[in-house]
Amino acid sequence: MTRSEAQDHVAGVLEQWARERPDVDVSPMAVIGRLSRVARRIEVRLSENFAAHGIDAPTFDVLATLRRSGDPYSLSPKDLVGTSMVTSSAIAQRLNKLEADGLIERIANQHDGRGKLVHLTDTGREIVDSILPDHVAVEREFLKVLTTEQQNTLAALLASLDH
Repeated sequence: MTRSEAQDHVAGVLEQWARERPDVDVSPMAVIGRLSRVARRIEVRLSENFAAHGIDAPTFDVLATLRRSGDPYSLSPKDLVGTSMVTSSAIAQRLNKLEADGLIERIANQHDGRGKLVHLTDTGREIVDSILPDHVAVEREFLKVLTTEQQNTLAALLASLDH
C-alpha cells in the first residue's frame, strides 16, 4: 500500500464520520489514524530486516540499549527497562533467552552486592554493531519521501507528543 492510499483511507474514514456523525469533530483521527498506519508499516519493515539477521525487534532493542549505554555496556535490569522499549513484564524472559544465546550475561553489581547487572557480551556487541547500519538504512529509506527539514520538523512535533 502506498502512502497516498493510506492517506486516502484515512480521508475516507473522516468523510464517513462527517456524513454519519456531523455533530462530532473527528479531526484527531486524521493524525492518530495516520500515525497508527505508519507505525504498523514501519514495524513490518523493521521486523523483516531483523528477521533477515536472525533476531526480532525486542532482541535488537535490548542489545542496542546496552550497546549505546557505552563501555562497560552494563545496566541494571531496572535501567534497561527504563531506557529500552521492552516492557518490564517481558524483560526477564527476554534476558533468559539472550543469556542462553550468549549475547548477554548477568554479572554482580559492584555498587549493590545484592543486585545484578545485565552485560552485553562481545558476541552481542558484534551482532548489534553488524545490524545497526542496515537498521538505520531501513529507517532512512522509509523517510526518504521527506526532506531533511521535514524530518526534523516531524521529529520535533512527535517529541511534543512523547511525554
